[in-house]
This record gives sequence, C-alpha cells and structure tokens, in this order.
Amino acid sequence: MIEFVIARNPDPESSLPFLVRLPLPDGPVVLKARDVWPRTAKLYCHRASEWPADAEIVERVHVRSCERRGAAVDLVLDRAREHRSQFVFTKARGRDVIFWQTARTSKQARPNVGLPTARVAGAALAIVVDSHERYPWTFSHQQATTTRRALPAGDYAVEADERIVAVVERKSLDDLITTMNTGRLRYVLAELAGVGRAAVVVEDRYSSVFKLRHVRPAVIADGLGEAAARFPSVPILFAETRPLAQEWTFRFLGAALAHDHAERVGGEIRATLPSAGEVAPPEPTTADVRRWARASGMQVAAAGRLHPDVWAAYRLAIAVPPTRHRR
Repeated sequence: MIEFVIARNPDPESSLPFLVRLPLPDGPVVLKARDVWPRTAKLYCHRASEWPADAEIVERVHVRSCERRGAAVDLVLDRAREHRSQFVFTKARGRDVIFWQTARTSKQARPNVGLPTARVAGAALAIVVDSHERYPWTFSHQQATTTRRALPAGDYAVEADERIVAVVERKSLDDLITTMNTGRLRYVLAELAGVGRAAVVVEDRYSSVFKLRHVRPAVIADGLGEAAARFPSVPILFAETRPLAQEWTFRFLGAALAHDHAERVGGEIRATLPSAGEVAPPEPTTADVRRWARASGMQVAAAGRLHPDVWAAYRLAIAVPPTRHRR
C-alpha cells in the first residue's frame, strides 16, 4: 500500500524540524514541516530538495487517497483519527508558500500576536522533557535548552539540586477528552498535585469544548469544573494554540524556579506584579461623585458631566489624587 511518511529533518539549521513525503501519482513530493499534523493551527511547509537516504522515520501511515486538485493536495490517511488534511500551494508577497491544514484549522482564527524573546528569571532555562513525549516542544523561540528523560509526572519540568520544582502536562483537546472519558485525568492531576507547582496546558480554546460532535460538551465542561474544584493547585489552562501553550509553559516554569530559589535561600524575587501598597486607588466614576455630592447637600444635575468644582470638592474631601476623570 502507498504510505504517507514523516521523518525528522536532518538539517540542524532548519527551523522546520520534520520532513513529510506526499505520495502523489506523478511522483512523491518532499516538504519540510513545522510539525507532524496541523492540530491547532495551519502549519507552514517548504519544499525540500530530496528525501534523505538514512531518514529517521517518525511515522508511516497507509494512504487511502492523495490527489492534486488545483492548487491543493487532498490527503486521506487510513486511520480513525487525524486522517483528512490538505496541502495548499499558494503565493504570499511574491514567493511560493505551502500550508498544511485541516477543516478545523482552516476555520480557526489566528491570534495574530508576536511572542516575546526575553529570558525568564534572568537566565536561559534548562527544561527536562519527558522521554515518552512523542512530539515534544523544542522551545526554539524561547531562550531555553532541553534534555530528555523519564519524568514521574508531567511532560515538561524544571529542577533545582536534582529535585523537580515544577511540571507541566501538555494536552491537545482530543487527548484531554480521551483522558477524561477513560477516568485517567484524576490520576494525572493527582500525580501533578504531588509535585507542588504544576499545571495542565491545552493547545486549544475553551470554546472548542462546546463545538464537539462526538461527545456531549456539557459532560466535558462539568468534568473540567470538577477537576478544578478537586485539584485547585493544578490549573487547566486553555492556551489557544501550540506556540502560545509553549510560551506560557516557558514563563510558568521560569517563575516557579525563581520562587523555589527564593524560598530556599530566603531571598526576594524581583517584583513583576505590584504589591498592594503600590496599586493606585481605583478612579472614581461620575456616578460615584454624583452620589457623594448629593449626600453632601450639593445641587448636581441628574445626568451629564459634572462641574470641575464638584470634582475638586470630592477629591479634597476624600483625599483622592487628581486624575483625569471619566466622562
């Protein structure tokens, strides 16, 4: 049978870590790809010169059909899940581009955000990746290094003095639903809670829960609510896309490592959130000042803007620093 093959890109300088081979009737097409399947967003691809003779195969899947239709190649694989996708060959800004998409990701709105590249906790982060993680994040956009070995809980972790400080469990929406329906989610959350600082990051939107067709959305929503109530120390975060999930994990692990260090040595963490004494008092609204003026016996209109003398009297009485008031 004809096969769709995925391998690792042997070029260490390439930002596209995988190779895919499309078995078209007029000859195979080899592409570099950012990931092994467009699960949460369209994947950018680029033509590769050839298929390496000693390719490190990641996956082989039998193909039901692989046909070129105009500017696109429709691919149908012989498996129950993640079997239909499309490669679109187009142009952008005068150059050829290729996108790998599914019906789901083609409709998904892009977040259109740029991710920061600043370090976390003032240094490059060393992240341990569980050896059972099949398609791990590389953190290539962040200033981090990765090593692989088996973790007792979670998929990504940071350590201090050979002790795990924090862990993150990564889930696609399909994986989260499967784990929940089989009852494994409780055991996963219990293991994560034992670490101390832990979280579950989902590479999708929370709204996608209510678009499910093969399972009742209310059942999944109830399960997520129960998980939050039963394991409050292990939040389940919906990060919208794979890059955003990776970015949140990077920041969380870095902050957890900094807090752990401060707790052990008795130091202080550089503040990123203002303390209670540094937060400015909330700006009064026109309705607040109007109520105060009436209670003080002042004549004010029932609607519209207040005279500046009323605002001045309010600030003098309440000791509120002058700011631009709301209209």
